[in-house]
Amino acid sequence: MTAALTPALTAHWDEPDSFTIEGYRALARALRMEPGEIIQLVKDSGLRGRGGAGFPTGVKWGFIPQGDGKPHYLVVNADESEPGTCKDVPLMLATPHMLIEGAIIAAYAVRANHAFIYVRGEVLHAVRRLHHAIAEAYAAGYLGRDILGSGYDLDMVVHAGAGSYECGEETAQLTSLEGGRGLPRLKPPFPAVAGLYACPTVINNVETLASVPLIVANGPDWLAGIGTAKSKGFGIFSLSGHVATPGQYEAPLGVTLRELLDLAGGVRAGHRLKFWTPGGSSTPIFTGEHLDVPLDFESTSAAGSMLGTRALQIFDETTCVVRATLRWSEFYQHESCGKCTPCREGTFWYVRILRRLESGGGTEEDLEKLLDISDNILGRAFCPLGDAATSPVMSSIRYFRDEYAEHQKHGGCPFDPAASTAWSQ
Repeated sequence: MTAALTPALTAHWDEPDSFTIEGYRALARALRMEPGEIIQLVKDSGLRGRGGAGFPTGVKWGFIPQGDGKPHYLVVNADESEPGTCKDVPLMLATPHMLIEGAIIAAYAVRANHAFIYVRGEVLHAVRRLHHAIAEAYAAGYLGRDILGSGYDLDMVVHAGAGSYECGEETAQLTSLEGGRGLPRLKPPFPAVAGLYACPTVINNVETLASVPLIVANGPDWLAGIGTAKSKGFGIFSLSGHVATPGQYEAPLGVTLRELLDLAGGVRAGHRLKFWTPGGSSTPIFTGEHLDVPLDFESTSAAGSMLGTRALQIFDETTCVVRATLRWSEFYQHESCGKCTPCREGTFWYVRILRRLESGGGTEEDLEKLLDISDNILGRAFCPLGDAATSPVMSSIRYFRDEYAEHQKHGGCPFDPAASTAWSQ
């Protein structure tokens, strides 16, 4: 594994006119192929979903039934809302046409004539950029009727969501698109069979679809030759928090945090790494002992966490892990849709108990109760939000149980945020 960056999606982010339209050369090539050929091309490339789940993209496209007589839909999941994740919005701002071209190719592959980009309404600048880019694509003949003389028709619509974290879950997003409250649906049936308007639907992340034109242009072996044996290609790693140079680092899957920190100037001067998230707050935390874990789907899972959206939040020794876990739990309680009991009640009690622990009023029994609540949420919630809420709680107790004990011992947080060192040193 090399620490060298692989700028592909981010190659033009520093250009002042990167958002303007150019020829959709990959689309022209794709439209000369059969839809099934494109699906096989993406399968051969090894591209896996970049929205967190890591499911093989070509396989997902292949689930769409053919010749069923129903409309097919493509939905672009641009509802980026995972704490620490900040890769899709800059991509849409800097190179929206890369996403649009990839979405058109994907829609053609699954024989969809309508595509939707579901984007967070708060990022108004990205919404406006997408509207402008889609208008350019229509004017250039890349959207609308008889695209590039191929006989293929596609309409694309930008839908601004109302800011619900839950709507990042694919079935809740579909319900929101249909005009309902963004609540998750029971699966099965899966969206590939009964998705938007009860018709076959493919839902892909922004980064996933933006990678498609590069695969069509360069061939499947190009992507398959990057990354690891099972986690092919590259990804955008978002480094934030106590790091010298926060930002987006596009690197091969399998790169380590040690290598990324070397590129980013390390943890801020005079401090040391305490804990970090490999894929946002919904993934179990790691510590300094995990610096050399390859950041690919398999290795991260084997080490006890998940790659997720590659949102690497870096925390140094000045951070109270109990307080951080409380803040994350408050977020999940606020964002829980309330549909299922394990998540609704579990996140409520997480916050109450963690507040007591953080203020020094907790007991050892409270820690056991947190783990008991986690057991009752994990795998029992209606959607992945419940499982996500358990990740920081269970992993923080696993790695920092002594810090919870110090809060109890001192009758409050023993830790001075203004100091450069923590009690544990």
